[in-house]
Amino acid sequence: MPVLKELKQELDIVACSINHARGSGRFSPLADRGVGEQTEKEILSVIVDEAQAEAVFAFIFQAAKVDRPHGGLVFQSALGLTTHYQIPAELPAER
Repeated sequence: MPVLKELKQELDIVACSINHARGSGRFSPLADRGVGEQTEKEILSVIVDEAQAEAVFAFIFQAAKVDRPHGGLVFQSALGLTTHYQIPAELPAER
């Protein structure tokens, strides 16, 4: 997923997940072919601090080319609960 690589390179974001789903849009090329015709979709979820939210939203919107026909969608929402997890920089050697 190119957007994922750009998030890492440009914004140093590594906390995200990718899921897959099936679906079809109302105006997709498959819409006229009948019920049951679906395509694979990718879902990218990113969790960032509130201070970064607007900038990351704008970055994903541009990088994923959401502003073009059939470009998908992007949304953001507040999280109910989350825990900040970070691996320590210096870990002791395993035994």
